[in-house]
Amino acid sequence: MFRNNYDNDSVTYSPTGRLFQVEYALEAIKQGSAAVGLVSKSHVVLVALKRNAEELGSYQKKIIKVDDHMGIALAGLAPDARVLSNYLRKQAMSSKMIFNRPLSTSKAVLSIADKAQENTQSYGSRPYGVGLLVAGYDETGAHLYEFQPSGSVLEYFGAAIGARSQAARTYLERNLDIIRESDSVESLIVHGLNALRDTLSQDVELTFKNTSVAVVGKEAEFTTYDDESVQQWLDKLDSVSNARNRGDDDAGDADADADATEAAEGDAEGAGTTESSGDAPATETAPEDRMETDE
Repeated sequence: MFRNNYDNDSVTYSPTGRLFQVEYALEAIKQGSAAVGLVSKSHVVLVALKRNAEELGSYQKKIIKVDDHMGIALAGLAPDARVLSNYLRKQAMSSKMIFNRPLSTSKAVLSIADKAQENTQSYGSRPYGVGLLVAGYDETGAHLYEFQPSGSVLEYFGAAIGARSQAARTYLERNLDIIRESDSVESLIVHGLNALRDTLSQDVELTFKNTSVAVVGKEAEFTTYDDESVQQWLDKLDSVSNARNRGDDDAGDADADADATEAAEGDAEGAGTTESSGDAPATETAPEDRMETDE
C-alpha cells in the first residue's frame, strides 16, 4: 500500500529526510482503538477502549500495570506493547533491588525511548508499532507521558492516542482548566470517559465489556477497573454513545416528525377538497407562492 524504494529498512532516509518505517509505525497507532489519559495535581487517570476481533473472542487488554505506582495504556500492536511493558517491569524491579526506591516515571519513559530509538538506527530491526500513555506518581508528583515509536517522549496534562483521537484531544483542550483543578478522582474519570466517548464510531457504545479504567495517585496504588467494576463509572455519564451519533438520531426523529406533520396536513387538505364542490375550478398558486413553498 505504501510501497516505495526507501522503506526496506529503518536506517535508509528518503531524499526528503524521512524514515518511512517510522511513519508506518505511527500509522499503526492510528489504526488502534483509542486510549485517553489525563492528570490532575494528585492523580492520573487512564481510560481505554478495548477491541475484540469477533464476537466469539475476548477483548484485547489495553491497560498494563508496570509497578504499584506506574502503568501504561496502549494503542497499536499489543505484542510490541507487551515487550515494552516487560522491559519496564525489569527496570522497576532493578531500581527497587539496587537503589531500594521505586523507578521514577521520567526515567522509565526515557529508558523505553532509548530502546525504541535504537531500532531506528540499527539495520535488521524495525520500530515498535505501538504508542503508549505512561501514567505514574512518584516523589515529584503525578505525571503523564506519551511515548512514540520514533523515540520521542512528551509530558502532557491530557493526551489521547489511537483511532479518532483528535476528538478526544479537542474535548480535553476545552475542559483543561476544570481537569487541572479537579480534586475528585470521580470527576477525573468522568472527564476521561467523556473524551473517550467522542472517539466512538457510529455503531459502538461504551459498555463495561469494552471499557477499561485505571487510576494512580497520591496514597493510591495503580488500580485497574475492568468488566463489571467499570459500570459504576459508566452510570455517571449522561450517554454512552457519541454525541455526533445522538445528533444524527435527533435529526432523523425531527425529519420523521416533519414527515408525519406533512402527511397530516395532506390528509386534511384532501378532506377539504372532497367536501368542496367538484364544479369549482382549482385555484392556481402564484409563482411567488410556489417558490416559498419549495423553500
